[in-house]
Amino acid sequence: MTTEVVKKKLVKTVALVGNPNSGKTSLFNQLTGMNQRTGNYPGITVSIKTGKITKNIECVDLPGAYSLHATSGDEYILTNVLLDPEDQHFPDLVIYVADVTQLEKQFLLFTQVRDLGFPILLVLNMMDLADRQKYQLDIQALQDRLNPVEVIPVSSRTGAGIDRLKQRIYDLSGQPLTVQTPDHPFFKLSDAEQEGVTWMHDAFGYTNPYHSLLCLHHHQHLEHHSETEKAQITNWCQEHQFNSLRLQIDDTMHRFDTFEPILHQVKSKKPELENASDRADRLLTHHIAGPIVFLLSMVVVFQAIFSWASYPMEWIESAFGYASSTLGETLPATWWSSLLIDGIIPGIAGILVFIPQIAILFFIISLMEESGYMARAVFMFDRVMQRFGLNGRSLISLISGGACAIPAILSTRSISNPKERLITILVTPFISCSARIPVYAVLVAFVIPPVTIWGIFNAQGLVFMGLYAVGILVAMLVSLLLSKTMKSQGSSYLMIHLPEYKMPSLRNVSLMVYESVRSFVLEAGKIILFISLILWVLSSYGPGEKMRLAEAQATEQAQDQQLDDAATANLIASQKMEASYAGHIGKWMEPAIRPLGYDWKIGIALLTSFAAREVFVGTMATIYSLGSADDELTIHDRMAKEVDQVTGKPRYDLATALSLLLFYVLAMQCISTLAVVRKETGTWKWPVIQFTMMTGLAYLVALAIYQFLS
Repeated sequence: MTTEVVKKKLVKTVALVGNPNSGKTSLFNQLTGMNQRTGNYPGITVSIKTGKITKNIECVDLPGAYSLHATSGDEYILTNVLLDPEDQHFPDLVIYVADVTQLEKQFLLFTQVRDLGFPILLVLNMMDLADRQKYQLDIQALQDRLNPVEVIPVSSRTGAGIDRLKQRIYDLSGQPLTVQTPDHPFFKLSDAEQEGVTWMHDAFGYTNPYHSLLCLHHHQHLEHHSETEKAQITNWCQEHQFNSLRLQIDDTMHRFDTFEPILHQVKSKKPELENASDRADRLLTHHIAGPIVFLLSMVVVFQAIFSWASYPMEWIESAFGYASSTLGETLPATWWSSLLIDGIIPGIAGILVFIPQIAILFFIISLMEESGYMARAVFMFDRVMQRFGLNGRSLISLISGGACAIPAILSTRSISNPKERLITILVTPFISCSARIPVYAVLVAFVIPPVTIWGIFNAQGLVFMGLYAVGILVAMLVSLLLSKTMKSQGSSYLMIHLPEYKMPSLRNVSLMVYESVRSFVLEAGKIILFISLILWVLSSYGPGEKMRLAEAQATEQAQDQQLDDAATANLIASQKMEASYAGHIGKWMEPAIRPLGYDWKIGIALLTSFAAREVFVGTMATIYSLGSADDELTIHDRMAKEVDQVTGKPRYDLATALSLLLFYVLAMQCISTLAVVRKETGTWKWPVIQFTMMTGLAYLVALAIYQFLS
């Protein structure tokens, strides 16, 4: 194997490399137009994302890293790609993205990538921020010192310099691109390192000295080395007393000693005692005021979800109710009209009605991320997380869990301590994700009416926030318990750069909102619609003659009670639902869930929503559409009319609704999350423990709440 490779592929690969918060992912958006999430804290890009610049130029967004002396999952991914010429993402050209206001901190990784011999462009990002902060940089002098590396200033936020960068990519991609050792590297080999480089050349054919050194240091984590080769390298290191950690430190210090004088010569900043970010941080990161500001910002988020979203949600519900009613009056009474009116339309309505809430949630969260505030939240709560057996990086995953547990669990790869990473994986699903929003939105109305407190706070919004707080509190308590029972393997520490505050990019915010809504509609929507159609089949048909007998008995009962046409239709629909396959499944489950205040209809929803929590709403919409003759009623209205056949009281009273809400706060109702936990832990042991722990806790809490309130 050799690292001197001339690429002759028809499609050239351009890799974006840089530190977290360098604006790398924002630049990826500019170059490819793809919808890729951006943020101001580590862990956003936990897997490799790709897009097309042109038909023949592929752009790869590699995970952010601080060094090729890898200590986290993100850095090991990057190291694996750059050290394996056979990797599908091995680049023909590297675009190194650096925040121009933080060059001293971000130049270490640049020198390491350059010493691997890649053709490289140094992109100095955030030039608009540098101008505001009065940074002065002699770009031509820097390029002369780094020759033959070309330096290109850009602003991924405003788009300045992007056209020039694209043109250089086009020009270079049309040439043969060679990976070879630079003439003037930033490293200096010690005698031990020189001996190791020589051995690696003889054993594996490596010709780049720095490539050989990185393989010696990190061979246990490199996927392109077989187990036999790893053992061979390990034996050599032991026999020759190769002190890897000491040599990595020496390499890092030598690089700083080499490049810092260069940067001091080409860069300066006019003296300024305190900038705007420093003044803002005195308040926003204060040990008392900071958490209060964060809490108030969360209140605003949840108030907005209920107050701003209520009107478009009502319009959507009314539109679908009118459509169902009109079609019910127009179409003939056939199986396919029932499928459309009672299956497809309620299923689609159960998807689209929650778009306003999801869009508002991610709009505000993306503003916080884009502005740089979310990184401050991670910094502020690092010490708190340590007390619960977690690391500050765990907060990144927990915050991400507010969107979806799956990418949140993937982001735990940046946590180097195995124990802290495992605990974070196990407790992250307690954080209320966007899939729970539809469930909360439907059930909260049964807990508290839509009133305003002190003329400012929406009461339902406060309950909504309380549900999130319960999830967070339980996650912290379970983390503390697990940290006391699991063996420790040392401590890890949070290293995070607090970026300068900046005006959020409307383009990036819009992309994040669009991507979040699109993901919900296409991914969750497909599941909801599929489950809705299955439920229609199970609810429209039953074993043997039971459906026909149920209809006959209901008709006879209606005649005896002299019910009007509407009441007769509702009675027939309800009796047929109970006699259907779905009714039989629900009846089979009912004894186990009756102590929680749930009937067989709720049991069906609990079962189907194991595929995805948000399926609960689509399930209830389908069940109550088939169990009612009134097509214009909303999901909430249908549920509000439901009566407990045992007590004669409303089915969804305070006790049942609150019990059901807390069940969904705590239960593991997502099969996809379990699959990801299995993938990340490498065993079914932890998903089984996680499912048992969460579902058991949810059952006990729901039971206690219902029994106490009823």
